[in-house]
Amino acid sequence: MVNLDALLEARNRHISQALSIAHGTPLHIARGEMQYLHASDGTRYLDLVNNVSHVGHCHPHVVEAGQRQMAVLNTNSRYVYPGLTEYLSRLASTLPDALSIGFMVNSGSEANELAVRLARSHSGNHDMAVIEGAYHGHTGMLIDLSPYKFRGPGGKGEPEPWVHVLPIPDSYRRPDSEFNDEVRAGMSEAGPVAGLLIESMLSCAGQVPLPDGYLEEAASAVRDVGGLLIADEVQVGFGRVGSHMWAFQESDVVPDVVVMGKPIGNGHPMAAVFTTPEIASSFGGMEFFSTFGGNPVSCAIGMAVMDVIEGDRLMERASELGGRFRHGLESLGESHELIGDVRGRGLFLGIEMVRDRVTLEPAPKEASAVVDSMRERGVLLSTDGPLHNVIKIKPPMVLNEEDVDETLSKLDLCLSED
Repeated sequence: MVNLDALLEARNRHISQALSIAHGTPLHIARGEMQYLHASDGTRYLDLVNNVSHVGHCHPHVVEAGQRQMAVLNTNSRYVYPGLTEYLSRLASTLPDALSIGFMVNSGSEANELAVRLARSHSGNHDMAVIEGAYHGHTGMLIDLSPYKFRGPGGKGEPEPWVHVLPIPDSYRRPDSEFNDEVRAGMSEAGPVAGLLIESMLSCAGQVPLPDGYLEEAASAVRDVGGLLIADEVQVGFGRVGSHMWAFQESDVVPDVVVMGKPIGNGHPMAAVFTTPEIASSFGGMEFFSTFGGNPVSCAIGMAVMDVIEGDRLMERASELGGRFRHGLESLGESHELIGDVRGRGLFLGIEMVRDRVTLEPAPKEASAVVDSMRERGVLLSTDGPLHNVIKIKPPMVLNEEDVDETLSKLDLCLSED
């Protein structure tokens, strides 16, 4: 077995320092199994942050589907094969009827870039609007559209002239009554835009659910200035919120474009964009093609993921376990002053840590210390948010009650440490 020091030496020789290592001290992970990651030293970790392996690391039904199809055919979507149309039809059946046209691509970044391209082609406008703290991808365009990146280390600090940044509708730190006026004013000041790219629940901005009525107002405001509403469901889609397949369905809004990624392939590189026939026809005759998007192996894997979500009732389980998690976290907040806010729905939760519940002074060091302490106890978490003080929970959807209770018990111990 290759030891950790040798792996790190090779990594330093061949991999840019821009690619960071998760969880502080490097973990040599050797095997994944549903909600658990196993290190080379035999330590088993409960994974509470990997929303990519949506139905569990190495889920046997998904693995078998990919293996079986790979032994038969893998080609591109210029050929006709039932896997592609059957899979697109299955995804479309989970969406509002108007969103019937799907594009298969390879990553959330590629999907968001395609969504922006569609919005610009359809509207004839160029500018875009986003929410403060958002991350939408790693391409050049999407770095410019991601305040999480351009305001972060190595970033320019300020947006490009064509990027308009709206405030985070954070109900914990500001009154809800401000948000609808803000989004309306922000869009009016932006003028003609191609679209508003917005996560249906905000992830890197601090695990923030959109307040009631906010998405409706945002949709109206962007359409009033000639743009489209693009719902980024990359992190919160596929039943994670528990109540619906897609987080935007908690509102009365039908987006013009929906972007999905990460969970769609359970770790296999897949993503998709769905929109209306009218918007899909806006390319004006220019061909769209993705060499690997929608290939037969990807479609087989995507179908297997849907099988598991539906057959194992994972959306309902997200609601049940999310409720259990949230109730337990709120109970911890009654005895630990560091917990300022518990928020989210289903298995998309955030714990905001503060040093003072009146001033809401953020506690980023304390949040990181809790995450480090939980790692030593065999539970993987991470922090995020503009103030770096939000512990995020977005695990594989195959948790059980014992996992939740174990996490709550260990969090209690960590928060009790001096």
